Amino acid sequence: MKKNILIITDSYPPEIRSSALLIKELAEALRHRGHEVSVVTSYPSSNLDKNDKKDFLEDAVENGIKVLRVRIISHHNVNFITKGISWLLMPFLFYRIIRKNIKGKIDVAIVHSPPLTLTIATYLVKKYYKARYVLNLQDFFPQNAIDLGVLRNKFIIRFFQAMERWAYKTSDMIITPSNEHKNYLMEKRNVANDKIIVVPHWIDLEPFEKIKKTGEYRNSLGLNNKIIFHFGGVLGPSQGVDLLIRLAERVADKKDIHFVIAGEGTEKTKLEKMVKEKKLVNVSFRPYEAKDKYTLFLKDMDVGILTLTSKNTTPAVPAKIMFYLASRLPILGFLHVKSEAHLIIKKAQCGYSAIYEDEDVCYEVLMRMYYERAQLLKFGQNGFIYAQKHFTPEVCVLEWEKAL
Repeated sequence: MKKNILIITDSYPPEIRSSALLIKELAEALRHRGHEVSVVTSYPSSNLDKNDKKDFLEDAVENGIKVLRVRIISHHNVNFITKGISWLLMPFLFYRIIRKNIKGKIDVAIVHSPPLTLTIATYLVKKYYKARYVLNLQDFFPQNAIDLGVLRNKFIIRFFQAMERWAYKTSDMIITPSNEHKNYLMEKRNVANDKIIVVPHWIDLEPFEKIKKTGEYRNSLGLNNKIIFHFGGVLGPSQGVDLLIRLAERVADKKDIHFVIAGEGTEKTKLEKMVKEKKLVNVSFRPYEAKDKYTLFLKDMDVGILTLTSKNTTPAVPAKIMFYLASRLPILGFLHVKSEAHLIIKKAQCGYSAIYEDEDVCYEVLMRMYYERAQLLKFGQNGFIYAQKHFTPEVCVLEWEKAL
């Protein structure tokens, strides 16, 4: 049955974030299934391709989807006080724009969290429009911030913990990306089993198949004869990318190994300083790339790296794993013990993983990948086949429709 669906998210293209692309593909997949889809999101201000235009329509139709963009205080690559103020104002600014621009019926309101505060806007939509409220829960805030030492104030912690409980209680359905997320909700947050549906991250494979390897980036980086280990994404405290710098130092004698780190975040300056102080020549930094350029960029890499520090006690599956699978990249995961990415890598037979905190084992699997480099093409092909079976929008959107 056709439904009028509103998706509430803080990030949407042209912002270059895995979550933004994920939501775009969900919106387009639902649109192709015959639903009317609208998206309300923040006005793009960061994580943009350097060649992107700077002005965007605040009310536009993109691929048949109504997109409303709201001007807010920037909440990416800023200090935590600014981020907190932005998060608190965001739901009310979003709701005001929704009321102003959507006069018809809303059957289902989907909110992508984090940020947790957007659940306030979704609850208001539920009440005013009599909509079904679906919480797309990707991360557990505030627990992840507590684990990383980012959030220490007891009053603020209690405030967000109360908001978290309220969000779970007032939602009609919670969709999570892994069984570990579901188990955490049931065991740690007392959410009923029948309220949770597991839908993994997904990726549209077609664009990755159309773009062929050119060697353009290898040439521009001067890395034609290197084995390139690539990390792409947010450079924040939970990613713990400093591990890669330490590993780069340990393999400095292997002149054909090079690390390429592409992305932005609060830790980038610290990482660049580490490389400079250690006088490493086997690490390069690059900014974010737009999706089509990033797809071409990934074709020139040899191994895709996932990192997730074990300071996190909550489950997490880095969405960038889908880009690596779609690009036929072997995957090397340095992850916390509860990440379901360990299981994906094992089932897909597309690479190796280790517990983030065990640096010696991380080094061992890195060297194993290096010495088994003749198997890289096979690992990459295995991962692509696994993605075809489990992670396409066509497969995952059927699970979404059950929740709607």
